Amino acid sequence: MIVLQPVLEIRARRDGFDLWPVAEAEPYGFLPLSGALSPAEVGTAVVSIAACNDCDPDDGRPPRPADPLGAFLHGLLTMDDLFASGGLRVTDTVHGRTLVPGCCNGIDERTDWAEVVDGSGWSFGHDPSPFAERFGERVRLTVDADQEDSPVIELPVTELRGLLSRAERDLADFMHLVEPWAARHVPGHAEAATAAVARALAVPAPVQ
Repeated sequence: MIVLQPVLEIRARRDGFDLWPVAEAEPYGFLPLSGALSPAEVGTAVVSIAACNDCDPDDGRPPRPADPLGAFLHGLLTMDDLFASGGLRVTDTVHGRTLVPGCCNGIDERTDWAEVVDGSGWSFGHDPSPFAERFGERVRLTVDADQEDSPVIELPVTELRGLLSRAERDLADFMHLVEPWAARHVPGHAEAATAAVARALAVPAPVQ
């Protein structure tokens, strides 16, 4: 069985974080995004996305506010170009093989998978260096193209199309969790935070 999931890379552990509840997560591991997450897991996801964009203003943006919540969310709420580290994880449960996004890959770059479906080869980050290419009616996924003996995962193009559509639904379902989560935990920034998370993931914000 082939399982494809949109996953968010968890940033380094933030000991003592107390702005909202978060779930235990392994630093630099991957959190699958879907409508099945608990509120604490949603909190962990928002922490990671905010941390990806936690940059001091140096481009004409307003200064970082003094209050802890506003300061932590400042980059997420004020930057034009947002980034969410991660991508798509593909697991072959029969053979025990998993392709994970490489370093510097963003969830928004999952649109590059359309190039694979249309017949082009594509890489998704480095360290490891996952690579996908189409051969006729099948797609071959190389777990790490820098390794000569890298494991590979193969599946039909039609199956990959369906899995990619399912991943988009998973992200939309996740966003439907973010909206009420933000209203509860960051009420003064709820609408802006929800919209920012949606932009970072390159998905539509939930319609209110």
